[in-house]
Amino acid sequence: MQRIAIITKNVEKKMSAGFLLSRVLLRFDQEIEDLIGDLSAVIFTPDGNLWVASDELLGIDRLSPIEPYIFGKHRHFSLKDYLDLFNLKDEIDLEGMDYENNYLWLIGSHSTKRGKPKGKKSEKDIENLAKIKTEANRYLLARIPLVNGELVKSYVSRENPSDKKQAACLQKVGESNLLMEVLAKDEHLGKIISIALPSKDNGLDFEGIAVKHDRVFLGLRGPVLGGWAIILDLEVEERTPGILTLKKIGKAGELYKKHFLSLNGLGIREMCFLGDDLIVLAGPTMALEGALRVFIWHNPLNKKENSISEQKEGELEVLFDLPFIFGSDHAEGITLFPCLGESNSLLVVYDSPDASRKPGKKEIFADVFRLNKS
Repeated sequence: MQRIAIITKNVEKKMSAGFLLSRVLLRFDQEIEDLIGDLSAVIFTPDGNLWVASDELLGIDRLSPIEPYIFGKHRHFSLKDYLDLFNLKDEIDLEGMDYENNYLWLIGSHSTKRGKPKGKKSEKDIENLAKIKTEANRYLLARIPLVNGELVKSYVSRENPSDKKQAACLQKVGESNLLMEVLAKDEHLGKIISIALPSKDNGLDFEGIAVKHDRVFLGLRGPVLGGWAIILDLEVEERTPGILTLKKIGKAGELYKKHFLSLNGLGIREMCFLGDDLIVLAGPTMALEGALRVFIWHNPLNKKENSISEQKEGELEVLFDLPFIFGSDHAEGITLFPCLGESNSLLVVYDSPDASRKPGKKEIFADVFRLNKS
């Protein structure tokens, strides 16, 4: 017993809890459980608005400041008004958002899902566990112009007519998209894609996006390969209005690069840039209860080819761990946010929020943690 206690004490020394600076109240106009209870992405834009998304809906939502650390004036934006979705019934499973160069960027999970037991009949429940479902809208990588706090389908600058922006999605290929077609031939991901392994079984699952200049970084919750998490690094271009394609970026004409990160066996839940460094929120890959950890990956823009990064000073480091509550408060979205004199704090939103996080039926608290860059 004494030895166990000593081991536990040593582990606790290595774990660094995040310092909670404040909480931010998100106030919605309606009681929407699929939104309030399933927040999967968030971004704080330079106009002072907070944009949030749920992995259960077909749109995104804007909240504007009404008091210090209170956001309201809720407005919903249906993505069908801006993007050419595959259909109007399947969820997008929107898992990440970012803002760069007057565009709001969005990423769907690109995942398949396994049927769930419903607790009615044992034989039927067992059959459901054998069913794997694909929903076309999940294959979404898109950007939408953001002008004066409003999403617009297209935009031309009055001051500079050559500055044109248009909402666009990555090129569709059948019921999927160009990225999936390319990844199907990948030496690490191709076999997993070929058997349509569901996301919660360590299958393919995009849950993070971070954009800097022309580089688009996509973080995978799964698969985690031998303990290594994966970030895809790519660039897109719009050759046809409204349609994005992948740009050749490698020496041999490759359409993407792969970066492998040692995140203690965790997958990537979301990412955001802090200067030229990348903040990475990591958590369990499969349907497991476990702690979530925040890392900093230094200078990813300097990675010109495929790379592998271990935890060491100046390359990849742990910043802090988020508080763990069994069965709730699964951190899903992060964004930089100014708070209490800190210009770069980290705002976090949660899926399956704890009851204490909901002061009212239309309200929920997000957390803001101190973010000390190494």
